[in-house]
Amino acid sequence: QVQLVESGGGLAQAGGSLRLSCAASGRTFSTYGMGWFRQAPGKERQFVAAIGWSGGSTYYADSVRGRFTISRDNAKNTVDLQMNSLKPEDTAVYYCAACQYYYGSSYQSYDYWGQGTQVTVSS
Repeated sequence: QVQLVESGGGLAQAGGSLRLSCAASGRTFSTYGMGWFRQAPGKERQFVAAIGWSGGSTYYADSVRGRFTISRDNAKNTVDLQMNSLKPEDTAVYYCAACQYYYGSSYQSYDYWGQGTQVTVSS
């Protein structure tokens, strides 16, 4: 069982930055691929970024590549999402997700989810 708690959301201006963090419980964090997803009102949940269990591989949605960076610290059981050059269309609730030995864009493949954190970008 893995419990995930996101933090770091808030309000930013277009062009600004925010850093999201996800803290995970459990002793096997280093065997879990981690993903970030987002969901805007009235829209489906959308893949943002993912990172492999060792941290050596990352994967980004085209809409955020070059602006967002995902990273993890297996010693601290955390995964972060650094968001730069924010745009109003980045406004959404952001969710952290975990799946053992998988990382990718399919939200159906993830077994554990955090409660989400709101990110709002004003123009």
